[in-house]
Amino acid sequence: MKICVIGNGAFGKKHLSALKNIEDVEVVCLVGAREESTKKDAKDFDIPKWTIDFNEALNMDFDAAIIATPTQIHAEQAITLMNAGKHVMIEIPMADSLEDAQAIVDVQKKTGLVAMAGHTRRFNPSHQYVHNKIEAGELSIQQMDVQTYFFRRTNTNALGEPRSWTDHLLWHHACHTVDLFAYQTGEEISEVQAMQGPIHKDLGIALDMSIGLKTPSGKLCTLSLSFNNDGPFGTFFRYICDNGTYLARYDDLYNGKDEPIDVSNVAVSMNGIELQDREFISAIQEGREPNASVGQALAAMKILDLCEKKLENKN
Repeated sequence: MKICVIGNGAFGKKHLSALKNIEDVEVVCLVGAREESTKKDAKDFDIPKWTIDFNEALNMDFDAAIIATPTQIHAEQAITLMNAGKHVMIEIPMADSLEDAQAIVDVQKKTGLVAMAGHTRRFNPSHQYVHNKIEAGELSIQQMDVQTYFFRRTNTNALGEPRSWTDHLLWHHACHTVDLFAYQTGEEISEVQAMQGPIHKDLGIALDMSIGLKTPSGKLCTLSLSFNNDGPFGTFFRYICDNGTYLARYDDLYNGKDEPIDVSNVAVSMNGIELQDREFISAIQEGREPNASVGQALAAMKILDLCEKKLENKN
């Protein structure tokens, strides 16, 4: 299968590394924003073609694309690619508005192509371990307590490099947890609370946010997000269940007493990005809807839209 990776920032490189571990897949084109870095990354990852022109890439021969570009252009690029007959995986979030997310879903339905959102948490072995126990009827979630913390008072990415766009606690980072909470509980989210701190004078976004979620059966999720946390960065999950407590930190898992749990046999890899990419490729090969399809991901976008409306009404 011929893949085009669009975007060579922090997550674009994560996908390029992951795809090297998947058989019968070749990255044939890399699309970047800057000529020097795009040329270098194409050479480093043995990619035969590269360009900084998205429209030029559309004329190249490939089957599917992974979009890891700034959020604001996800929808436009995904829709253009699907209309050109290409399967797409869109890094999270698939859009930064419900309107754009719905447009992506509409085009996917029209074309029948595989379109997947990059909800990596569904694929991390740590979260898969908990999900498998839920599916087996061994436990039920009572509450999820989630902390998403970064120290990002300037416009930089995960590698500390300058960004041409502004990240967002709600439409990007909260999106992971909103989707995961619904996925793990198997329920729709029926109640939402949202609060945010002051708007940063330069970035134009809130650097602190608190979100509360509830399902019809009473399962709760408390999500704290901050770009002001001077300490270890990332997202840390506490699953409080009727039969045990679990702490998930990316691909690692611990019990409530902070004792490690072996998740090495949960999937064929310990790399959540690789497992996500494998699902995308398998869905194309098998002609089926992928886990984390854009249709499935739309539910989280509706909740984020509701949160945004609540935040706007409070400010």
